[in-house]
Amino acid sequence: MNVLNSKFNTPYQTAPFSKIKNEDYLPAFLKAIKGAKAEIDAITTNSEAPTFENTIEALDFSGEQLDRISSIFFNLNSAETNDTIQKIAQKVSPLLSEFSNDITLNESLFKRVKAVYDSKNTLDLNTEQSTLLDKKYKGFSRNGANLSEDKKTRLREIDKALSQLKLKFGEHVLAETNAFEMHLTNEKDLAGLPEGAKEAAQQLAESKQKDGWLITLDYPSYIPFMTYASNRELRKKLAIAAGAKAFKGNEYDNQDHVLQIAKLRHERANLLGYKTHAHFVLEERMAKTPETVQHFLNELLEKAKPAAEREFKNLEAFAKELDGIESLQKWDGSYYSEKLKQKLFSLDDEQLKPYFKLENVINGVFTIAERLYDLKFEEINTIDKYHEDVLTYKVTDLKGNLISIFYADFFPRPGKRNGAWMTVYKSQYIKNGKNSRPHISNVCNFTKPTKSKPSLLTFNEVTTLFHEFGHALHGILANTTYPSLSGTSVSWDFVELPSQVLENWCYEKEALELFATHYETGEMIPMELIEKIKASATFHEGMQTLRQISFGLLDMSWHGQDPSAISSVKAHENEAFKNTKLYPDVAENCMSTAFSHIFQGGYSSGYYSYKWAEVLDADAFEYFLEEGIFNKEVAKKFKDNVLSQGGIEEPMTLYKRFRGKEPQPEALLKRAGLI
Repeated sequence: MNVLNSKFNTPYQTAPFSKIKNEDYLPAFLKAIKGAKAEIDAITTNSEAPTFENTIEALDFSGEQLDRISSIFFNLNSAETNDTIQKIAQKVSPLLSEFSNDITLNESLFKRVKAVYDSKNTLDLNTEQSTLLDKKYKGFSRNGANLSEDKKTRLREIDKALSQLKLKFGEHVLAETNAFEMHLTNEKDLAGLPEGAKEAAQQLAESKQKDGWLITLDYPSYIPFMTYASNRELRKKLAIAAGAKAFKGNEYDNQDHVLQIAKLRHERANLLGYKTHAHFVLEERMAKTPETVQHFLNELLEKAKPAAEREFKNLEAFAKELDGIESLQKWDGSYYSEKLKQKLFSLDDEQLKPYFKLENVINGVFTIAERLYDLKFEEINTIDKYHEDVLTYKVTDLKGNLISIFYADFFPRPGKRNGAWMTVYKSQYIKNGKNSRPHISNVCNFTKPTKSKPSLLTFNEVTTLFHEFGHALHGILANTTYPSLSGTSVSWDFVELPSQVLENWCYEKEALELFATHYETGEMIPMELIEKIKASATFHEGMQTLRQISFGLLDMSWHGQDPSAISSVKAHENEAFKNTKLYPDVAENCMSTAFSHIFQGGYSSGYYSYKWAEVLDADAFEYFLEEGIFNKEVAKKFKDNVLSQGGIEEPMTLYKRFRGKEPQPEALLKRAGLI
């Protein structure tokens, strides 16, 4: 009996991780795909005339078992993978891509969907039903339903190839991250490194039966070394290793994958009648067109570039004065920025970390969610986990009704990709009058506790935790009828609003007082440190903004034009970066070959959305500031019009209902100190 193919007999129908064996996945997928196909057949062979209920609704609720298996499998492939799982992923991805094409290229199914769509003006549909109908119809038309047979065949080939290329891309980045170690045996080489980082490096070496210290490309190891280590040569070695991921001409090289992915995406868009991949993607985003995105990024560039150049000149002068550095390089940036920040604000991360013990920050973000949205988080140990580090919570409202299950996975390990993300193990939906609640997860890579210290977060890690938890709230508070419109199933340039808006609470005294206490003495974070955090919030904001804009422009350069003439990934990248460049180029480095957001994740033609959402979040938070950051009325408006609504309406409609007006970029520029 394959546990994945039966109804989960577990508390809250949670994933039975401990009972799943690797060899269960492939047969489970095959059986679930067969079951999902049977559900589709039942829709297409229905002798009754197509209606919203027997076609559109039936389609949205089909394949539930397949979705659950997929979410479990692919989430583990990101958070707890191994060679076996990666091999299974290579087999499963084309099958799922094929199945997805079987649906979108199914003529009888499309006929029924089109029949309902063509009669939509005579149907008495509510807003959510209208959106679902629109989305289902576009799901077909935007994926080839109107194509001739030969073009449909080519579309299938492209999708199959892309699914495998994206997986390979991610595997290579992970393999390259894991392959690099900087083994140090002389303590002098660690000069400047905080005690906690040294201890973590020593523990890592011990865990691999080595003397001395190990520095890796995992963020909790990499970032402190780049920020504090005074040995410039070693910083250079580490920076070049990080920047050369999958760009070394070895078995894990991604240059060819980048070119293939970009060219196949372009061909796919052309097949479907779009000028470029970006035109195809952006049609369904708030931005609507590549021209809007380019205009948005260039407008920001105009505002940020003078500030960034000023900041860079100051940093160069500071490094020269301090250490006689003649030419500031990429491996000097974080180090001298931190030194300058300490000089200007007498503030460094090491001073702050004792006030940000991980457990306290978790409790803090829970308390904030309780005060804003009336949620209670209770840690429970009755549900299965996929790794002992994972924490599990039951989320209820104040009356004790179940709202969600929440998983939190905070520390790096070899089977886990770098970065931080939110994901879903089970979607929310309403069926037969029953509101089926979601299972949501946050995955991060924070510094592990050591023998002498608990996990103490840098302020940047605190904002990361809040950011991902903002995404989690979007999933936790989901309250829509249909699974495909639920939670974070919104435009990509709207999805970052809930996450980025929550980061603002990290800078407010009223919020910090809830959780920022010294891990040894219990004393509250001193007011002067809070003032310094606020004052330093816009430190090097011009350079940070320029960096984000450069990533957005790189993304658009791969996807907003015909890439067929591109032969050198590096040369193309340099061209894309030319207007945003501050540091000298490093020949051995290339960003695109490890730019997982756009070549493996869902951000292709969408990286601009981080800045786009910052405009929304600055404008939204201004409303909270005007009324009070724990104002129940504003919080209720945000919950009712944004967090619970998923994708049931146009994002701008939802936003205006919350805010009463369209967002203004002035709030962001003011907050960033750029005007």
